[in-house]
Amino acid sequence: MEKPRTRFTTAGDVAIAYQVVGDGPVDLIYASGWLHNIDLVWEHPGYNRFLSNLAEECRLILFDKRGTGMSDRDVGAPTLEERTDDIRAVMEAVGSEKAAIFGVSEGANMSTMFAAIYPERVSSLTLVGCYACRKWKPDWPYGMRQADFEKMMKILEESWGDLGEFLAMRMPSVAHDPAEIAFHNRLFLHSGSPRTAAKITRLNYELDMRPILPSIQAPTLVLQSRGDRSVSTEEAEQLAKSIPNANLKVLDREDHLPWIGDVDMMAKYITDFALSSSEPRPSDRVLATILISDIEGSTEAAAKMGDARWREVIDAHDAAAARAVTRYGGTLVKTMGDGILATFSGPSRAVECACELQREAAHLGLSVRAGVHSGECELRGDDISGIAVNVAARILDVTPGGACHVSSTVRDLTTGSGLEFAPAGTHEFKGVPGTWDLHATV
Repeated sequence: MEKPRTRFTTAGDVAIAYQVVGDGPVDLIYASGWLHNIDLVWEHPGYNRFLSNLAEECRLILFDKRGTGMSDRDVGAPTLEERTDDIRAVMEAVGSEKAAIFGVSEGANMSTMFAAIYPERVSSLTLVGCYACRKWKPDWPYGMRQADFEKMMKILEESWGDLGEFLAMRMPSVAHDPAEIAFHNRLFLHSGSPRTAAKITRLNYELDMRPILPSIQAPTLVLQSRGDRSVSTEEAEQLAKSIPNANLKVLDREDHLPWIGDVDMMAKYITDFALSSSEPRPSDRVLATILISDIEGSTEAAAKMGDARWREVIDAHDAAAARAVTRYGGTLVKTMGDGILATFSGPSRAVECACELQREAAHLGLSVRAGVHSGECELRGDDISGIAVNVAARILDVTPGGACHVSSTVRDLTTGSGLEFAPAGTHEFKGVPGTWDLHATV
């Protein structure tokens, strides 16, 4: 198939390159892994055949993530939250209300995040060579130890443009084919700089997707190569177990990259699932980031000021809070006399909004504390409920005046945002199982 025309849309103020191929009955959005260039991939015979097979059955929509390929490059290391904005921007640009999404490797992480936040826009989800967490943790033995990760990073940074050893892990079946190695070296050179590659790789290492996986409602297919040296079968099994409506298919192949090897088989698994998945049942459950704030010493301040003056101050506070929530793309659920409850599609926006709200409150002579948590909540008309709301409220209860404390989920999902946190202790919350490590904005 000939290379399609590359078009551009914007996500915020960032230009996102995309292509549309085919006119099938289902929109199929491809979220690529690591570094990518939608203009160059069509020159690779296997990649061309893989994409062409997808486009024969579906309307294929592919794009370059911000920071890579034909999209704007000078955007730093994009957060997972920003990458989900890229998917939404491309869907709006092509007029897609609902789509099947398939993500490869790190592209699967942004796909799962999007599916959890916007369940009404995802008909199905296919994850190829995906991982829930790259980093070794006491409760995640499948991850990579820090020392091993640094060794890999050294190879990556010192070998940019000649990534034979790095590529051998991801496509062992063609590791000794000079033409394949040469093409993929050229692909990555035209997809990003060594600094960009390092930043994105470090960001991916810090991400932990496990808390959001149970919120995914779309029918999900996890495709895993049995001999994949980058992502283990055990990781794929854990991933599939964590998503409520997921099935795992282990394939007798060894390549991490789906356009290497039997591309016809890989494409058929993806399109068959996209075309056959039934519509998920309508649900009011959604992944959201909850921000709850409280004015410190509000009762005493009201008594000191008197009712009339206190009402003026509260009205000014509520107006400032409404502006801040709107500015960061959130929804003001309600004001509560001495604080607010708001939801956001992404955690970094919620934390930034909390910090701005504290600054605005200080101008009014008020001290505001805030609690932030990301999790599944239930929409109840204009209100929300659920354990995520309860956790955010419990976080607020143990947050001192003038501070903003967040859960570990929020801290992990804001990796790469530039936000900084300090440990704020481990807590047990009444009515909420487990222990909770909190972190304070600094």
